[in-house]
Amino acid sequence: MARVETTVKLLNKVGLHARPASLFVQTARKFKSQIKVKKDGNEADAKSILGVLSLGAEYGHTITITADGPDAEEAVNTLVSLIENKFGEEE
Repeated sequence: MARVETTVKLLNKVGLHARPASLFVQTARKFKSQIKVKKDGNEADAKSILGVLSLGAEYGHTITITADGPDAEEAVNTLVSLIENKFGEEE
């Protein structure tokens, strides 16, 4: 199994809150790999809405996404793309 890890800065205005967090979790759940998200030393299951919300990741914060499993690279790339595209939010 592959392990992939990357760090990305949140660019959307509300960070990983409410709708963006829900979209992040829904996207993570599409993959077989175990996916974790970390901020300031705190780690959460990327497939858990409560876990992701508990990180309190806001605009400008940096998070680390780690995936272990058969589709780890695709999972991380997809989640990074979602973040870089600001979760489809309007400016």
